[in-house]
Amino acid sequence: MRVTIAEVARRARVSKTTVSRVLNNKADVDAATAIRVREVIAATGYIPSAGAVGLARGVTRTVGMLVPGLTWPWMGEVLQGVADVVESKGYGLLLSTANRGTESLDEFSRQVSAKAFDGLLLIEPPDAVRHLRVLHDSGLPVVVIDDRGRRPAFPSVGTDNRHGGATAARHLLATGRTRLATVTGPHDFGCTADRLNGFNEAVLDAGLTLDPSLIIEGDFTSESGEAAILQLLASGPEFDAVFAHNDLTAAGVLAGLRKSGRAVPGDVAVVGFDDIPLAAHTQPPLTTIRQPLRAMGEAAARQLLAQLAGAPPPGAPLIVPTSLVVRESTQETVSAADRGTFRDESPT
Repeated sequence: MRVTIAEVARRARVSKTTVSRVLNNKADVDAATAIRVREVIAATGYIPSAGAVGLARGVTRTVGMLVPGLTWPWMGEVLQGVADVVESKGYGLLLSTANRGTESLDEFSRQVSAKAFDGLLLIEPPDAVRHLRVLHDSGLPVVVIDDRGRRPAFPSVGTDNRHGGATAARHLLATGRTRLATVTGPHDFGCTADRLNGFNEAVLDAGLTLDPSLIIEGDFTSESGEAAILQLLASGPEFDAVFAHNDLTAAGVLAGLRKSGRAVPGDVAVVGFDDIPLAAHTQPPLTTIRQPLRAMGEAAARQLLAQLAGAPPPGAPLIVPTSLVVRESTQETVSAADRGTFRDESPT
């Protein structure tokens, strides 16, 4: 059986805290006591855990991360970006989800109370807003990824949704489309308003206007995308392009158009948002606005570790630029040079 710090403490006739202080080379431990503890460690072959080493320091060298769930299609990329940075700096990652609602958040609160991690990365789950201020005000460093609720009191890393929406509109207009439909995300998401506003601004700049009857709210699922496009087709307004506010919605739009006998992109061009792996494998492959998901995770982790090292929180959100990925859903033929590659669409 693996030797524990409790066993070392029992054999050395000291507390677990004293063992931890010896491991951390604290000068306020009696020399004879330190020698006795080290002799027990050598005799038992005890290997200290990160928690034991951090106990006396008051740090765990662990970063907590709370996410709504692991089924979101872009979650893996964000997590990989976080893990790459955190692990390279010798930190562990403690991942929690909010899958079980209040029960999950209560368990997470117990981890906070037990100081199980030094700082928190948060992709805000539903009903967690009330916990944010308490955590932040208690001195726990918090960085929010994809701040859907727009809470400037907390450091955050996000993407340029407004510019992404404008890029989608400019691309569709450049392909000759003039009757542009939109399937948005939920209205209470900050990214929904930003993507729609950017899209609308680019249309206005081109001397056109969006038809309100061609704007339908979805919920970021493929089912809502299919239902929205069937509703538009049934209601009658003509359209020759659709901007879907995420790739899952766009996949549903493609399915609805296919069921209705509409050719893509011949009859209707489609643009999504995110560039999740699915986007390259829809029929036809999906033109989309790439959200730099891994880069967002990396940037958030670096920002949090900088705060743990003593840097002050940044004064403004960090915005990572989007880019356009051109595939066959907006162009009948795409050259080998353009297919699946990124055009530079950084804000100027």
